[in-house]
Amino acid sequence: MEKPNFFADIQEKITQALENSPAKDIEKNVKSMMSQGFSKLDLVTREEFDVQAQVLAKTRAKLEALELKVAELEATHNRPPGI
Repeated sequence: MEKPNFFADIQEKITQALENSPAKDIEKNVKSMMSQGFSKLDLVTREEFDVQAQVLAKTRAKLEALELKVAELEATHNRPPGI
């Protein structure tokens, strides 16, 4: 038996053993259970979160601008006549 073939055979047998091992089934079951658990939670994707964060930032900026405008209008309205 040649050495390269020997190592190739061993590698192939180890790969087959890992594919047929209970660890692979356990991994599949854990992934399935986690997917089911996450689907029950009210989660959003990172993209959705980032979009909502941008919308919130724009809304805050508009609110601050409107608050300044209201303050200016109130100051103008409360000013005594002739000034």
